[in-house]
Amino acid sequence: MTDAVERDPEAVSRFVERFAAQLVEAGLQRMPARVFSALLASDSGALTSAELSERLRISPAAVSGAVRYLAQVHMLSREREPGSRRERYRVHSDQWYQALTNREAIIKRWEDALREGVASLGAGTPAGHRLAETLAFFEFIEKDVARMMERWKAHRAELFGDQGLSFGSGRP
Repeated sequence: MTDAVERDPEAVSRFVERFAAQLVEAGLQRMPARVFSALLASDSGALTSAELSERLRISPAAVSGAVRYLAQVHMLSREREPGSRRERYRVHSDQWYQALTNREAIIKRWEDALREGVASLGAGTPAGHRLAETLAFFEFIEKDVARMMERWKAHRAELFGDQGLSFGSGRP
């Protein structure tokens, strides 16, 4: 499937901006949210910097900063166009899974730091108690996220089979 399918460009633009606004409300920066939404709304799931710049009416520098951030948080990947020096930026069908999996590693590091904080501050102090409660919350979340991710993999396979891997789960 290609992006040549007839669509109302204004309707697509409204979706991109509306979804980006939702991502901003959830804490994502505005430009990365817009770039991510534009990639999601493209049939191929991959666009060049020039294509993103044209679709979103933003500068190449804004695209560059946004894709750098999105790559750091594993919400897209960069790939070279065959026979060219141009890069394409791709979202994957499993980007949410990957983003949560990467957050899980961050949560583990937070847990280690919180354990150290509880030991340093003393579990019986108000600050130590607050850190211990925060640690318990993250440990609780971590267990549920791991179970949820396993359930998601099975559910996704039921719903989409191999089609769920259609635009790029094979990460570079």
